[in-house]
Amino acid sequence: MTSATDPVPHTPVSPDWGPPTASPTPAPAAPQPDKAPRWSLPALIAILVLAAVLYSWNLSGSDMNTFYSGAIWAGTKSWKAWFFGSLDPGNFLTVDKPPFALMVMGLSCRIFGFGTWQMMAPEVVVALATIWILHSTVKRVWGHGAATVAALVLALTPITVAINRDNNPDTILVFLMVSGAALAFRATRDEKLLPLLGSAACFGLAFNTKLLAGWIALPAVFALYLYASKATWAKRAVNLALAAVVLAVSSFWWAIAVSLVPASDRPYIGGSTDGSAWNLIMGYDGLGRVFGGEGNGAGGGGGGGGFSGSAGLGRMFNSILGGQISWLLPFSAIALIGGLVLCGRAPRTDLKRMALVLWGGWTLLHYVIFATAQGTMHPYYTTALAPGIAVLCGGGGVMLLEAFRTDKRWIWVLPAAFGVTGIWAIVLLRRASGWNTWLWPAIGVLTVAGIVGMILFRSGNKARLLAASLAAAVIAALAGPTAYAA
Repeated sequence: MTSATDPVPHTPVSPDWGPPTASPTPAPAAPQPDKAPRWSLPALIAILVLAAVLYSWNLSGSDMNTFYSGAIWAGTKSWKAWFFGSLDPGNFLTVDKPPFALMVMGLSCRIFGFGTWQMMAPEVVVALATIWILHSTVKRVWGHGAATVAALVLALTPITVAINRDNNPDTILVFLMVSGAALAFRATRDEKLLPLLGSAACFGLAFNTKLLAGWIALPAVFALYLYASKATWAKRAVNLALAAVVLAVSSFWWAIAVSLVPASDRPYIGGSTDGSAWNLIMGYDGLGRVFGGEGNGAGGGGGGGGFSGSAGLGRMFNSILGGQISWLLPFSAIALIGGLVLCGRAPRTDLKRMALVLWGGWTLLHYVIFATAQGTMHPYYTTALAPGIAVLCGGGGVMLLEAFRTDKRWIWVLPAAFGVTGIWAIVLLRRASGWNTWLWPAIGVLTVAGIVGMILFRSGNKARLLAASLAAAVIAALAGPTAYAA
């Protein structure tokens, strides 16, 4: 099981012309785009450096998943094994997933030689790229402050740190899905077809990384384009049909290629009951993960292992998954609901509402599926929740802050969000009895001080004191996951 180390073993304007004898008045200067504040790029670089350290520190001493390591090694010995994702150079049996992530790591090992660093270099690179893409996407909607918060939250999510130090396919999976969501948002905002097709290609490659897990966010992407696109309904239908073709091709090329090879000339597809890729897709590693059966243990047991506890809507908060992913789930939920309410009657093309629909849908879909899955459910699957939580904390949090400062009706919402987050952090840390027992009281004090300061210094000429209070609340909210990540 891969999880963060548990503390307890586990338009141009026409110029106005004067009279005929007067010189023309110069046209007003076109508005300049907002310049990035001086701190924005250094902050992003610092977050990327921090993430690089977390993801690569003593990497050669980390335990890799030997199941995938064997397949990657086999791929360095045989191109046939590399294509099929075989566990051995003789191509007797494959892993129980499509091989796209193994292909990426296998190419690295083909070039640089087989080893931990050669295997993990692509994983670390795409993990950092995911942070950069998320930062860029949030920045264009909510600004640099929100983008910085979102990037930091993603970088410090404990289960994300853990899985980015492991050769499981989830790091590449999340990168492809975030890339697909970012391209879909751009396609909707700019009314361009090419980014939409690019989005479909990314989600197709995600499917070839981890099958149906790569499609979980697709309904949110579909809803975004259908709801917010400025195109006519006919054009929307045509564009979505073209995207569906790209999605199908990029998703099923490997399964089709495998099917075209006679069974006697290909390895047995691991996890299937008949040696075919289609059975794997629909069975053990597909619908079986959601509904159980097909070799999956009931209740998320994975054959009795009890990897993530019993299925149910509270699963993300249990003693197994709570410390891995749930620290900022309460804040992100409040930020999503508050953000949607604050959008009010804004047009459907409003960028903030569009982003909330996309990333709120991303988070809700992953949450419900992971919480209720009856089949195998490993803790590291929940890393796919992290990008949605990060965007909602950054973007939604900024919306709550603006409302807190300008509207008395909203004065309690942001403090309440920080309060709930602080209380939940204390609950999680007290579960880890005997581990850094000073941390939860410090979080409690910082949370109370931050909330009281925010309310006291909200009005008047006290911007610095308000900023200090807000910083205290943010530090308190991030202290728990930072400690787990470290």
